[in-house]
Amino acid sequence: MRTLSPKYIGIILGVLYGISIRVFLEFSDAFNFGSLVTISFMFLVPIAIGYIRIYFECKLNKSMSYKQMAVKAWQPIFVFLLVSIVTLLEGSICVAMALPAFMLFASIGGVLAGFVHRKLEKESKKVVMSVALIPLILSPLEVNFLKLSQTYEVKNSVVINAPIDVVWRQLANVSYIAEREFPMSFSQLIGIPRPLQADMNAQGVGAVRTSKWQKNIVFKEVITDWQPNKQMLYQFDIDPDLIPDNALDKHVKLGGEYFSPLYGGYYLAETANGQTVLTLKTTVEDNTNFTIYSRLWGEVIFQDFHNSLLKLMKSRAEKAV
Repeated sequence: MRTLSPKYIGIILGVLYGISIRVFLEFSDAFNFGSLVTISFMFLVPIAIGYIRIYFECKLNKSMSYKQMAVKAWQPIFVFLLVSIVTLLEGSICVAMALPAFMLFASIGGVLAGFVHRKLEKESKKVVMSVALIPLILSPLEVNFLKLSQTYEVKNSVVINAPIDVVWRQLANVSYIAEREFPMSFSQLIGIPRPLQADMNAQGVGAVRTSKWQKNIVFKEVITDWQPNKQMLYQFDIDPDLIPDNALDKHVKLGGEYFSPLYGGYYLAETANGQTVLTLKTTVEDNTNFTIYSRLWGEVIFQDFHNSLLKLMKSRAEKAV
């Protein structure tokens, strides 16, 4: 009977390790023993997966370059993430956000496995066991003692060839947005629904603006500052229980445990030649421990969304002149 080559053993065991840790942390979250939204899972688990993949092939292929190790370490990562999507363990948004980190840290794990095999071959079995256990050891410590939440602001602007009062009229009530008006963007490609319309129940401070998106997403924005032709500021009022479970991945759910916009607002300024500069700002709360990594993703997604929305306002205002 033909046995599997070390190459395939490494891929299979790497995938099984990833899925096992994924399922274990999912259930241990309720007991504060571990969580998927941790440094341990996002960065250390892919190191272990990449390490396992290269550890086995090093037994057979001793001539691999470090570059080959770094690239081959991606193989179980791709299979693991594909299985996660197919089995509905994860949605497309979380997978897209995790992929760059998983690839980078799997490569680190693969190169580390090759280095250890060449320098400490007799100890390599102990090292692979240690690398595999580290996420399980550190995850409960991180969940209970490490809190790296952050709040940041994302801001984008557009110049509109229309008077300031015409632009102002586009902001409060946004009529139904046809698909052609809101072209495909990066955020939609990774699975984030697009906005459909927004309606105000009144004007001025205290009024409520209700936003509706695809997949039955509905949330409110309470007006906190209302200065016609100057600025409209609001505070997000999002009930995560009213966001359908299939609309957004639960780890990036609006108003959820880990990620939520807090405040937003439009600012208008008139230029010397009668154009209008429209600025959109959003203040975001991030309760993950991913620091720079999650901040980069937040900036990318919100700037992408801002730019799409500002283009819509620009198009509508210029057509209304």
